[in-house]
Amino acid sequence: MTASENRGPLQVARRARLLEALQRDRVLRISDLTGTLGAAAVTIRRDIAQLAAEGLVRRVHGGVALIVPEETLAAEDPTPRANPTAAPADRSIGMLVPSLDYYWPDVARGAEEAARELDMRVVLRGSSYESEDDRPQLLRLVERLGVHALIVAPRMDAPTAGATVEWLADTGLPVVLLERTATVGPHRAVFESVVTDHALGAAMAVHHLASLGHRRIGVLSPQPNPTRPHVHRGWLNALEECGLDPTATVEAVIPDAHTRDWETAVDEALDRCLATRTTALLVHADPEAIALVQRCEERHLAVPGDLSVVAYDDEVAGLFSPPLTAVRPPRRSIGRAAVRLVADRLADPERPAHRVTISPSLRIRESTAPPRSDR
Repeated sequence: MTASENRGPLQVARRARLLEALQRDRVLRISDLTGTLGAAAVTIRRDIAQLAAEGLVRRVHGGVALIVPEETLAAEDPTPRANPTAAPADRSIGMLVPSLDYYWPDVARGAEEAARELDMRVVLRGSSYESEDDRPQLLRLVERLGVHALIVAPRMDAPTAGATVEWLADTGLPVVLLERTATVGPHRAVFESVVTDHALGAAMAVHHLASLGHRRIGVLSPQPNPTRPHVHRGWLNALEECGLDPTATVEAVIPDAHTRDWETAVDEALDRCLATRTTALLVHADPEAIALVQRCEERHLAVPGDLSVVAYDDEVAGLFSPPLTAVRPPRRSIGRAAVRLVADRLADPERPAHRVTISPSLRIRESTAPPRSDR
């Protein structure tokens, strides 16, 4: 896309030609307009969004329609999803998340629940934490499926992250980021977003353990992960608030629980716990916490007798034996809030950008207890 496609006289002329074509054909698809107007589909979508906001056209699935009396439209509009008032039921939301097997399914369920309540539709797609470019999936949602808004949890640590953020801004569609924040342009305009206060969640865990009498509370975090910096910050801040020394305990980055390096890394962390007399650990995430407790059993370390453990995520922590105390991010609420932000943006395109932060909760179970007096 070039700057000339989007500003000044060319923009005005392009939109005038679009309206002229609609006067003739009543309904047009994006794929038809790219050739007719000689502009990228993303640019045309932005034109349509602006014209729709001005009440001159209405968006339909995959294209645009002229606003005409209902009886005329019923006879002429070949698009079965269209209706003359552009009701919310016409609106589909493309949702791209980095995983469909952990954490994100509950977020998607919350989004679908909210969408049903608002007579909207969620089109769900999964990316990958290994994928360095989310744009192919996003392009399919926008170009082929014609979604009216996007809810996205993009890879922010990939080399392509900056280009993806700019592309999202250029679509002209409402965009809400999930568990991510971003700005764009020289004035650092913010994207709308919904995030969990992960730092607060970590702090809840530390304060709970400190209230039980633990003075050395360590943290085990996964290798590079979008949540890790926030959990680490909350752990560190809470230790300082409790007057505890973070250098006197265990702070380790651990590999995935399913890798060959896992057991070695965990043994080193447990050895460090014994050497520093650390009596409690915050472990992100559930699989790593469960594997850690199992390794403690193999090494004849009692949980919570020798080591109290708090898991972060609470996806399956409560199903383990002993059930693990865990921080639970508000997954369904995250999805629901994102859809409501989209609906509000579609209803009022000029509203200020909203950034929503939702608090997690702490579920206290059997893996935490006061430290033994001999420790």
